[in-house]
Amino acid sequence: MISSFFKNLGPIRYSAIKEHFESTPINIDEDTPFNEFTSIKNLKVGGLSFLTDTHFDKENILSDGAIICSQSIHKKFKKDNPLIIVNDLHSAVAKLSSVFYRSFTYNEIEILDKPKIGNNCNISQSAIIENGAVIGKNVYIGTGCHVGYNCIIGDNTFIDSNTVITNSIIAENVHIGRNSSLGQQGFGFAISKNKNIKIFHSGRVILQAGVNVGSNCTIDRGSFGDTIIGQNTYFDNLCHVAHNVVVGNNCIFAAMTGIAGSANIGNNVMTGGQVGIAGHLKIGNNVQIAAQSGVLKDVGNHSSVMGHPAIDKFKYIRNYKKNYA
Repeated sequence: MISSFFKNLGPIRYSAIKEHFESTPINIDEDTPFNEFTSIKNLKVGGLSFLTDTHFDKENILSDGAIICSQSIHKKFKKDNPLIIVNDLHSAVAKLSSVFYRSFTYNEIEILDKPKIGNNCNISQSAIIENGAVIGKNVYIGTGCHVGYNCIIGDNTFIDSNTVITNSIIAENVHIGRNSSLGQQGFGFAISKNKNIKIFHSGRVILQAGVNVGSNCTIDRGSFGDTIIGQNTYFDNLCHVAHNVVVGNNCIFAAMTGIAGSANIGNNVMTGGQVGIAGHLKIGNNVQIAAQSGVLKDVGNHSSVMGHPAIDKFKYIRNYKKNYA
């Protein structure tokens, strides 16, 4: 993935990749170059991606690039896909994320263009706006805020005090409460007995028009894709959105809602306070989730769920009355 927030160190040849872990190439030679390391949905010619056993789908395998996978996944391929077979997939992915990408250095940030600031902005003297940033018209940025290099802030956006925004693209008419953090690295790593290996997150945070983020919220940038919040979606205070989450339009999340990595949330979804949504789930459109519910499986369109694990609201109420009334 090409991003203005990170340095892509590709192309990198297989001969260099194999130095970081034991691997077996299929239809790949020593001099095969790879331009980028990305998610499977963004895989292009000359790119490299990965597949876990859990998320293998033979109908959606792309033949344009190469794939890192386990031995069990290799056996499922029917075509002559270029593959790199490894023993420990999570460790290989974590190591390669830092082989292909890194953050800008201080000197690289210094030579970027000075920030571009639109008309009629109100920016505190204590706010830090790094080089390469583009600030639209009628933008308010409060005391102690930090806007990182190459970030884009749309017209009529309000950013309250002590908020940190990095690796982010923000559309117009967005409101961000105080003490929030957008665009930091997500909670992704390969577990190791001696030292866990962090995954370098090369994605972004994208807030579309009219989004409202409360105070003390955290929205992590994507690992190999983007974290995206749809138009007119509102977050109460103290919410957390993990890496690679995609949220639709016109959603409402009450305080202390947590959405785990790679969850996909539809349009017009509403959650009560302290709701937890597990990772990699798909929540449909027009869904209501009661307060303190724990969502552990996909939820279809036009559903109302509650409880832990969350089930159909009316079924939960019937069970409750039967056992406790």
